[in-house]
Amino acid sequence: MDADVAQLVREQRLAEAARLASDRGDAHGASAIYEQACEWQMAAAEAMRAGEVPRALELAVYAGDESLAGQAAAIVTRDVATAESTAARLAQRGQHAWAARILEGSGREVDAARAWERAGDALRSARLFENAGQAVEAARVLQGALQRDSDAWAAAVALGALLGRFGKWQAAVRLLQRVPADAAERREALATLVQAFGRLGLASAANDAAEELERLGAAGLGTTRPPAAQPPASQGELLFGRYRLLRHVASSAAARVLECSDVVRAERVALKWFGMSESDGSRREALARFEQEIRAVASLRHEGVVAVRDFIAEGPAVVLDWMAGGTLEQMLARSDAVAPERAVEIALAVLAALGAVHRLGILHRDVKPANVLFDAWGSAHLGDFGVAHLADVSSTANAGVSGTFAYLSPEQRGGKPATAASDVYAVGMMLREMLTGEAPTPDNPPRLLPSQAHGGLDGRHDAAVGRLTAHDSLARPVDAFEARAVLAALPWPRTSDATGPRRSPAREPLPAAPLGRLELRPDGVFVDRWTERRIEQVSLTEPAAARARAFALADHPALQTVWRAEPIAGTLWLEALDDRPLDRPLAPEEGELLMKALDALHAAGGAHGRVDRQHVVVDSGGRLILRFPAEDLPGASPDRDRQALANL
Repeated sequence: MDADVAQLVREQRLAEAARLASDRGDAHGASAIYEQACEWQMAAAEAMRAGEVPRALELAVYAGDESLAGQAAAIVTRDVATAESTAARLAQRGQHAWAARILEGSGREVDAARAWERAGDALRSARLFENAGQAVEAARVLQGALQRDSDAWAAAVALGALLGRFGKWQAAVRLLQRVPADAAERREALATLVQAFGRLGLASAANDAAEELERLGAAGLGTTRPPAAQPPASQGELLFGRYRLLRHVASSAAARVLECSDVVRAERVALKWFGMSESDGSRREALARFEQEIRAVASLRHEGVVAVRDFIAEGPAVVLDWMAGGTLEQMLARSDAVAPERAVEIALAVLAALGAVHRLGILHRDVKPANVLFDAWGSAHLGDFGVAHLADVSSTANAGVSGTFAYLSPEQRGGKPATAASDVYAVGMMLREMLTGEAPTPDNPPRLLPSQAHGGLDGRHDAAVGRLTAHDSLARPVDAFEARAVLAALPWPRTSDATGPRRSPAREPLPAAPLGRLELRPDGVFVDRWTERRIEQVSLTEPAAARARAFALADHPALQTVWRAEPIAGTLWLEALDDRPLDRPLAPEEGELLMKALDALHAAGGAHGRVDRQHVVVDSGGRLILRFPAEDLPGASPDRDRQALANL
C-alpha cells in the first residue's frame, strides 16, 4: 500500500485514502478501503476496475446497484466453476435470487431452479425444472406455492398449464376453475380451460370459456374444441410433453404402437395410440369404459400384466412398460415348436394375470397371441386390457376381426356376453396352438390333438386342453384359477418331441443333454430349446445381475444382448457371439456408435468398466459389439467408460 494512503488509513480518513489509492492506480487497494468504510457501491466499482469480477458482483449486490451487478454477472457466468463458487457465496449470505441468476446464466438449470425456489420465485423455479426434464419437481414447487398462499393464482395457472402439457386435463380443469373472474390471471386460466374442456369432450363448457375469454379481450382464439391429437410422424418428436419418439413398432387400423423414451424417468416405454375420436356419444361412452378399466388395471400392479404407466385421454393413448422380448404371435411365427413345459409356463402366466383382473370385475375379451408379450428375461405378460371396448364402436373393427375371431369363445362369436370362461377358452386355444403348431381357424376343428403333435404327451394332456377349449362354457374350468390347477396338475415335457406337421420343415433331432432348457450342440454351443437362441453363460453374481438389468434396459444393438437370468442355476444367459477382438483403430462412425451404446447403458443406470480391445469385438457379420463384462467391476463409472473409449 502507498505510504500516503497507509497514513490516511491509520488516521481513519478512509474516504480520502480510498480516493488517493484510486487516483494512483491501486484499484484493488481502493476497493478494500471503500469496503472497510462500508462504501459498498464504490468498493464494487473499484473491484470491477481491478478485474476482481466475482467480488465486484457480491459488493454490487450488497450496494443494491443492479446495473453494476448485472454487468459483473454477465462476466461471471462465462466460466461455470467461477459461477458456481460465486453463487454459493451469495446463497450463504441469503442472496438466493442473485445466486439463481448466476446459476441460470451459466446453464445450471436444476441448481438455478432450487435457488429460485429458495428465493420464493416459484414460477421461475418451475419453468427451469420443467426445462430440465423434471416436471414432477416443477409441479411440487407450484403446489408448495399454493399451499403457502391459496390465492397464488399465477402459480395455479402455471400448474394447470403444466398438467395440461402432460395430458392431465381433468386435474387442470379442477385447478383452473378456482381462479376467480376478477383475478388478473383469469385470461391465462381461460386459455388453458378452453383447450382442456375440448380435450375432455365438454364442448359446451369449452364454448362458454372461449366466449368469456373473448369478452376479456382475447378474440380470435375460437370457440370450438381443439382437434384430436394426431399420431406423430418424425423420430425424436416429443409426445404429450414427456415421451420422445424412438421408432414406430407396429400399426393397424385401430392403433399404432410406438417405442418412446420417458424423458422424466429416462426409461423406455411403449405408447399405444388409438385411432379413435370422441365425435359422438357412443364413442365417448366406449372410451369412458376403456379408461375406467385401464385405470383399474394400472392400480393392480400384477407381475403377469403389462404394467400401465399412464392413460392419456387426449390421444387416447396408453403408456406401458416396454416389453423387449416381442409377442407370442412373433414367437409362433418364427419357431418350429414350443416345448410343452414352456407352452404351459406361458399359459399359466396369462391365466394368473386373468385371475387377478377377473377379481376386479374386468374381462379381457380379446386374449390372443399378439396380446401376450415377453420382457427381456422371457417372462410372459398379458396386455391390451379394455381395448375390446374400442372395437365395439370402431368403424374399422370388422377389418381386423378375422385374425382374432378364432380365439373368441363360441358364445362371443354367437353374440352372447363374454364371461371369465370366455377368456379361459382363448388361453386354451393359444395353448393348443403352441403345442400342435396349428393356427386355429374359426370354421374348422383342429386337425391335431396335443398328443398327436408331441410324443411326450398323452390322453391326459389332450383332456386338459380340451377342457379349456370346450364348446360349452359350463364344461370349462369355472375361472382362471381352476384352469391353472388343471394344467399344473400334469407333468409337461421340457423338450420338444414334435411328431405332427409344423410351420416349417422339421430339424434333425439331436441328442439331448441333461441341462433342462439348454441343449449342448455338437459344435460345443449351448442352444435354448424354447427360442433356438445360441447362449453364452456367465456367473450370476449380485453385481453381474445389476449390470445385466442395465444392459437389458439399454437394449442397444452394439451391446451384447442379455437374454435371461437363472437364479437357481446361478447363471446369466447372454447372446453367443462368433467374434474376434478389435485389432485396429476405431473409425469415427464406429466410435460414435459405441458412444451411443454407452450413453444408453449409462442412462439405464449402469456402467461398463471394461471398454478395451478384448471387450470391443467384431462378430462374424461385421457388427461391432461391446461385450458384457463378466467380472466384478469396482470403480466402474460413466466418465471412465468415456475416457476408455476415447483411448481406443
